[in-house]
Parts: sequence; structure tokens; C-alpha cells
Amino acid sequence: MSEPILELNGLGKTFEADGNRVVALSDVSLTFARGGCHAIVGESGSGKTTLANLVLGLMAPTAGEMRFNGVALPGDRDKGHRRAIQLVQQNPLSALNPRRTIGASVRLPLDVHEIGTSSGRAARVAELLQEVGLEPDYAQRSPRGLSGGQRQRVAIARALACEPELIVLDEPTSALDVLVQARVLKLLERLRVEHGLTYLFITHDLAVVRAIATTVSVFQRGRLVESGPVEALFAAPQADYTRQLISAVPVVTEEEARLRDAIRAGAPMPAAGPGA
Repeated sequence: MSEPILELNGLGKTFEADGNRVVALSDVSLTFARGGCHAIVGESGSGKTTLANLVLGLMAPTAGEMRFNGVALPGDRDKGHRRAIQLVQQNPLSALNPRRTIGASVRLPLDVHEIGTSSGRAARVAELLQEVGLEPDYAQRSPRGLSGGQRQRVAIARALACEPELIVLDEPTSALDVLVQARVLKLLERLRVEHGLTYLFITHDLAVVRAIATTVSVFQRGRLVESGPVEALFAAPQADYTRQLISAVPVVTEEEARLRDAIRAGAPMPAAGPGA
């Protein structure tokens, strides 16, 4: 088994304001397998975004440590760390500068991290746009001239430009309609496999988790409630909170309907299998 790409050991984050102390994350320990998609789920206020910000280095933990490729992640990230760990935000319209063309936005990380030659970066921008399903002439367009799904594809292309190892996806499909959401998820899955990427996927939507994630961790009020492979957790949720979340997911198959009804009826769940 390969070394995990990311490890969280006793991670905690506390905020203090006006004499009030708020615990956003408490004693979180997790391991992220290389090449997988690990979903972080929970309701608003569960600590999902705080966890993402800690991994990205946008804030420092108040307890515990993070290790990336076996080495402790410092609070002050250098360019190498920022290049290796990229972000795709929830709202691509606010994430893209409206004063820049699409091409300029995708090229920016190439310039910042000095990737490739200056003369070859325009061609690389065209390649990145094609990788996410957009024609090269989109480079001349403005973000406001694109649909929501197209803008999110641009945001993904910009993240790919850095040739990262880990991408944090913060509710990347929640602002999209169902059909566009499905297409973006399919794109993300293809890119993960082709590029050997690892995803940390922040979401409140368990239906999305089933569509893309390999493993999942459930958070409630800053605490890790349950974690394991997606299929094992959906088949045999052990925590009451996880059961409540799953019972609220829209169902498609008869098996899913039986699971939902059993959870709502309070029936005991079977024990999770090995590795769950």
C-alpha cells in the first residue's frame, strides 16, 4: 500500500471573538489515500469548510498537525505547497476575475509558478481548455459570457494548470442544475483517473458522494462522526447522525428505498464489514 498523500493527526481549530470561544474542529484524525476521492460531508456548521481552509493553508490549526507526502505541512506555505494543493471553489463566477479573459485566468498560475516557457504557455492554455471540454477559442471570452457549468470547467482547468497532487473541491457542483452537475462530476472523475489526482471533496449532498467519492467522512458540529469506504458506509451506517443524513437522500433503486425505510423505522443496522 502506498504512503497516504495527506494525514490529519488530532487536528483542531478554535475561534475566539468578543470573549466567545467557538470550537470549529475538535481532535480530527484522518488519512487520505493517494489517488482517491475522499468526501467530507455534514450540515452547515459541521466544520467542512474549516477543514478545507486548514488543508489549503488559509488558516492555521490550534491543535494537531497535518502531513503531506509524509512531511509536516507548515503554517506558512511556500510556492511548492501552493502549487501541489489546489482549490476549486463553489461559485466559479466569483472565483474568476471578470476583468480577465478566460485565457488570462487559466494562464495566471502558469506565470506565477513559472511552468513551461513564456512562449509556450498560450498553447498550454489551449490544451487545458480542451482537457475540460472547452474549445481553445474560449480563451478570448469573458467569464460573464459563459454558463455556470462552463465557468466551473474553467476553474478546474486553472487548478490543473499547476499540475497539482491534491485538489480541494469546495461544493463544486452545488450551484449547478442537476444535468450540468452530472456532467461536471463525470469530468472530475475522468481527470482524477487520467492525472492520478487526489480529491478532498467538500459537500452536504450525499447523492453527489455516491456518484464520485471512494471514501467519506461525516462531520457534525466540528467532530468526526464516522468514516469509511462509501459503499460500506451507505450499506451499514453506524452513527445515528449518518443514518439521518442517508435517510434524507433521494432514492432511485429498490435497495436504496429499503435502506431508507429501515433507517426511518429505527431498525438496527448490520455491522460494517472489514475496512469500514
